[in-house]
Amino acid sequence: MLATIASARVFPFDNSYVRLPERFFARLAPTPVAAPRLIRVNEGLARQLGLDPLELSSPAGIAILAGNAVPKLSEPVAMAYAGHQFGSFVPQLGDGRAILLGEVVDVGGVRRDIQLKGSGPTPFSRNGDGRAALGPVLREYILSEAMFALGIPTTRSLAVVATGETVARERPLPGAVLTRVAASHVRVGTFQFFAARGDLEAIRRLADYVIARHYADAAGADNPYRTLLELVIARQAELIAKWQLVGFIHGVMNTDNMSIAGETIDYGPCAFVDSYHPDTVYSSIDSFGRYAYGNQPRIAVWNLARFAETLLPLLARDQEAAIDLANGALGAFADRFEAAYATAMRRKLGLFQEQPGDIALAQDLLDRMAGNGADFTLTFRRLAEIEAGADGDAAVRSLFLHPEAFDDWACRWRQRLARDGEVASAQRTAAMRAVNPAFIARNHLVEAALSTAVEENNFSAFDTLLAVLSRPYDDQPGRSRYAVPPRPEQVVRQTFCGT
Repeated sequence: MLATIASARVFPFDNSYVRLPERFFARLAPTPVAAPRLIRVNEGLARQLGLDPLELSSPAGIAILAGNAVPKLSEPVAMAYAGHQFGSFVPQLGDGRAILLGEVVDVGGVRRDIQLKGSGPTPFSRNGDGRAALGPVLREYILSEAMFALGIPTTRSLAVVATGETVARERPLPGAVLTRVAASHVRVGTFQFFAARGDLEAIRRLADYVIARHYADAAGADNPYRTLLELVIARQAELIAKWQLVGFIHGVMNTDNMSIAGETIDYGPCAFVDSYHPDTVYSSIDSFGRYAYGNQPRIAVWNLARFAETLLPLLARDQEAAIDLANGALGAFADRFEAAYATAMRRKLGLFQEQPGDIALAQDLLDRMAGNGADFTLTFRRLAEIEAGADGDAAVRSLFLHPEAFDDWACRWRQRLARDGEVASAQRTAAMRAVNPAFIARNHLVEAALSTAVEENNFSAFDTLLAVLSRPYDDQPGRSRYAVPPRPEQVVRQTFCGT
């Protein structure tokens, strides 16, 4: 029996998406679970949302986080959307195991969605059970919080609740519900859902909603919908550049997994690169490498082209004119991506002034890393520690299968540094350390922490790893093992979606 909690103290919802027409979603409450048990509450995020962590941890709060109770101000819905999955269009997907409880306005005045993931079947479940297993829920928690700490736009994780039930996957697994926070859950696939039905009025309503909520600058433009397209493209270009610069692979860049708000969303078989290679794929379902690390910018443009297609009727009355406007906007992706990537890559290499050949120098390093199995994160981090002289190179050289491959590049890098003006060594080192993390969510560490949590109900490794990842750019004495690459027997070669 689902309870309704009258108090608005736990979640002071103020909802806007449910004011859209009923065909945008299905109204339903979460499915209650047998024996909810709080695993974690993200206290810092709770306070940012204006919520009390103690109330969230109370029996009433846990009931909400589990889906066993609905606050009075909540208007729970499952959102409708479509999407291209590995290039093939599916006209109806939707929230098959998620319920949007509502929206809160955080302490900074930003409207944020509160969603339960794993909260039971919905009309969009497509024969799924609507549930989530504890392992994938914990994985999304730790990966999304790691991305946040790295300074990358992302959905975040507010809480994890074990359900006291099992879910049927390859084997029975303990169930859990994740409380996810997002700028919104509108996706490219949300627009595709209505475009596939020829519902122009719904596309216009959705576009107006997105402009009002996320892109207010577009509202006063001569062509608000073209400006919306341009702003979404710009935000995505900058997001993908940030992914590339830390070696992050999303794994399933389907259009239903691309947020219109420009956040990283849907942490399935995602991973961080250990030994660098542009063709790296971890996802067990990406058999042909469509979403490999090096393909992510190209796939982002492909996805954005699908978004542009949905807006064509709004861009201009004449279809040819609309297509020209869309292509013009899409053409700006490369410049925006390359500018964001180049600016940050110079910082990663300790270059303060822009000079011709900088990105070629960076690409040459990447090519040498790819040919020598060098660790992506540690190569850049250890560059920050190098001082003049060969002895300072040893830590980086040791990462290369053939260390001499680094030597020639290091010589040219030092020549470039010498042309960079008067920059104190300490200043350069500090600047490089601020953009080159020492700690990332390495696959073997994540898998080990999840295994201990799920199989042994022991969360100590999970909590320690989470604490380490919350300070990725800091030296953390006594925690050096969290920074080193996996040994051969520890290498994780595949990650899994978890659905």
